[in-house]
Amino acid sequence: MKNILVISQGASMRELLMEFLPKHEFSVRAVENGQQAASKMASEAIDLAIVDLSLGREDGHRLVGDFGAKIDLPIIIISGDDLEEGDNVTRLHTGARDYISKPFGLPELLTRVSAALRERPEPHRNNFDDWRVSTKRRRLRRGTNREVKLTAGEFNLLMAFLKNPGRVLSREQLLVATHVYDQEVFDRSIDVKILRLRRKLGQHTGPNPQYIRTERGAGYVFDSVVNVEELRTRSH
Repeated sequence: MKNILVISQGASMRELLMEFLPKHEFSVRAVENGQQAASKMASEAIDLAIVDLSLGREDGHRLVGDFGAKIDLPIIIISGDDLEEGDNVTRLHTGARDYISKPFGLPELLTRVSAALRERPEPHRNNFDDWRVSTKRRRLRRGTNREVKLTAGEFNLLMAFLKNPGRVLSREQLLVATHVYDQEVFDRSIDVKILRLRRKLGQHTGPNPQYIRTERGAGYVFDSVVNVEELRTRSH
């Protein structure tokens, strides 16, 4: 049974998730703040954390950043902000696996929790050209330059390509990989993410685009050699 830690200042949110998630064979612990969360993690093995940013904007972001930098732990953010995906960059590049905005349906949250647990990666880096991608910290860097910030969807999209270099991936496959659940914007949502990712990779869009190539009527191909660098996990 997987152990989930819920961190929320709101008693109603804690009670809701403590009632719902155990019905789907998860063990749930709930705390109010980062200090209590750290104490719980020190005493129990936690498989996934759900962080409600109602902790306070600054404290919630700091908490996610601390977890993302120090702990190999999938994190799902619950946000009360009505923001576009691009505005969530600052909260997602620090280590969160996914985010969900209020109000949300419990079945959707369950789907995201299951996906985050299922896809928890072994720590390694994917390298292509002078780009380096850390799966543990979910970060993209080019050489020694500063980090290129990606949203959760953009990072998941990049990882789908890096796992399948040279292979045509359909929009349906990319939809699943990026955890996009709004069927009404199915094709458009993937195309927008592709466009944003290309820009962040500095990719030109001429007749021979670098990295992400369009296969008309079929999908997209990541056209670069990808090298995997395994990382040793530290013993405690």
